[in-house]
Amino acid sequence: MQTMADECGFSTAVAVIGGKWKADILWQLHVAPRRFGRLRALLPGISEKVLMGQLREMERDGIVDRHETPARPVKVVYSLTPHGAALNAGVCALSLWGLAHRTRGPEIGNPATGD
Repeated sequence: MQTMADECGFSTAVAVIGGKWKADILWQLHVAPRRFGRLRALLPGISEKVLMGQLREMERDGIVDRHETPARPVKVVYSLTPHGAALNAGVCALSLWGLAHRTRGPEIGNPATGD
């Protein structure tokens, strides 16, 4: 059952990209499909265990595709699904808002509270 708080779907979207690394992984896969080792190199500070877990969750949510070649050694490439590309468009809009908000500086007072 959908709650009133998530009527617009925002909480659902945040749940899918929530976590420290998912937005960064989403961005890297937006740039190009990546192998696991390349993703790890592009995301300094992430452990193999965490990266694997985040990729599995993103695959489960239908935003990342895992393609494995039958050749030896096995080559695994991660890419965005069309559903993931659509999510990335929304994340880009939020990123632009965040950049604008960061450069705006502190507000004097809060018009909603009269402070």
